[in-house]
Amino acid sequence: MNATSPFQPRRWLRNGHLQTIAGNFLPRTDRLPVATTELIPVPLPQEMQSLPQAVTLDQRLPSRILCHCHWQAEPESCVTVVLVHGLEGSSYSQYVVGNANRLFTAGCNVVRMNMRNCGGTDALSPTLYHSGMSGDVKALLTWLIARGCSRVVLAGYSMGGNLLLKAVGELADQAPQQLIGCVAVSPVMDLGESADALHEPQNRVYEYRFIRALLQRYRLKCRLYPAIYKPELAARVQSIRDFDEYITGPACGFTGASDYYYRAASARVLDRIAVPTLVLHACDDPFIRLTAETRQKLHDNPHITLLEPQNGGHCAFLEQPTQEYDGYYAERLLLNFVKERAADSAREQVPLC
Repeated sequence: MNATSPFQPRRWLRNGHLQTIAGNFLPRTDRLPVATTELIPVPLPQEMQSLPQAVTLDQRLPSRILCHCHWQAEPESCVTVVLVHGLEGSSYSQYVVGNANRLFTAGCNVVRMNMRNCGGTDALSPTLYHSGMSGDVKALLTWLIARGCSRVVLAGYSMGGNLLLKAVGELADQAPQQLIGCVAVSPVMDLGESADALHEPQNRVYEYRFIRALLQRYRLKCRLYPAIYKPELAARVQSIRDFDEYITGPACGFTGASDYYYRAASARVLDRIAVPTLVLHACDDPFIRLTAETRQKLHDNPHITLLEPQNGGHCAFLEQPTQEYDGYYAERLLLNFVKERAADSAREQVPLC
C-alpha cells in the first residue's frame, strides 16, 4: 500500500472516548439508491444440526443473512465491496452508511451485510450470532463469485473486522483469486482481553450499552425459539464475559467464555492471511486490546499493513473537515485501498468500474 498521511485528530477530539462517542453519533448523509435485498443461505453450526422436536418446520429452514446490495449499471465489471458492521450494529450503522455512499459514488458495487440476527433478522436463524461465524462471510463470498463478481474487497469494523480477518486467515493461500483485499477497522482480534477491558470502570458505559442490547436480543430469541433458549439465563449476566460464559458459549458449541474467545479470535490465524490486508487500530481505543503476540503476527505477515496511530478511538478516526474533505479518515483510507487494489489486480491503473 502507498504511503498514507498520518492521522490527525479533529480539534477538541484528541481523546479516545471523545472520538468514540462522536464517531458513533455523528449523522451521515445517505444518498444511496434503493437497495436490492438478498437472503444468503449460511451454514447451521454443528451444535445445532439436531434441533429439538418442538422447533417448528418453518423454523427449520436454512439460516439466512440479509444483505442490502447496491449494484452499478454493469456490476460484473466493477469492484464489489462487502461492508460488515460491529457488535449489535447493522447494515444501517453510521459507518456502514458513510462508507457505502463514498464507495458507490466512486463506482463500486456495495454489499451491506447484516450478521445473522442483526438488522431485524432474528427469525431467519435459530442460532445466536458471535465473533467466530466466519463461515457466513465465506458463504457470502462464494455467492458473490457465483453471481459474477470478479473483484471483491471485504471491509469490517470492530467485531466485523475480526470476522473478516478470521475468514481470510482460514482461507489462507486457498483464497479465491476474486478476493483482492481485506480491510479491518478497530478489529477485535484478541477477544478475551478486549472483553475484560470493557469491564474496566472507565468503560462500563460501553459495556452496559452492549449488555442491554444483547439481552434484549436474547429475550427475543427466547420468545421466537422457546425450545432452544432459556430466558432465566439473562439474570446471570452482569458483564460481557458473563454473557459469553452463560449464553454465547453453551448455545454456540463452546465450553464457556474462555473457549469461545480463543476459538473465535482472528489472532490465531493472522499468520495465514495471504491476500493484501489493511488493519487500522488506534492506540487510544478505549476497549480494544492487542497482545504483543498479535501485534507481532501482524508485523511479521508481509500481506498485512498495520496502521496504529496514537489517536482515533474505536471505529471513529475523525479528522478536521475542510471544504474538500469531510474528515472521515477511515473511510478515505478504505476507498484509497480499494482503488489501489483494483489497479494492482489489473496490473494497470484502471477505474473501479
